[in-house]
Amino acid sequence: MFTLHVDNTVHDFDSWKEVFDRYEDFRRSRGVRSYRVVRAADDPQRVLVDLDFDDEATAVAFRGALDKVWASPASREQLAAHREPMLLDVVVQRTL
Repeated sequence: MFTLHVDNTVHDFDSWKEVFDRYEDFRRSRGVRSYRVVRAADDPQRVLVDLDFDDEATAVAFRGALDKVWASPASREQLAAHREPMLLDVVVQRTL
């Protein structure tokens, strides 16, 4: 499994989340199997999103598609900053 780790700083989390939720079909149709949204405990405007994919090629293609999302007026309005997404190769995942 591969995870695309996205690190954003947003102006307002609740407004950002509304826009994020509008892209559910976009994520599903481009191979996202699951995702997690977390906020930094010491900075609630910093939002981290981990998107899980079955394979590297699908994750890389999605990373390219993110440019279109970030270019949309709704996204530009919500994002204060974003860092380059990081592609992670999940070696071990265990639920205890």
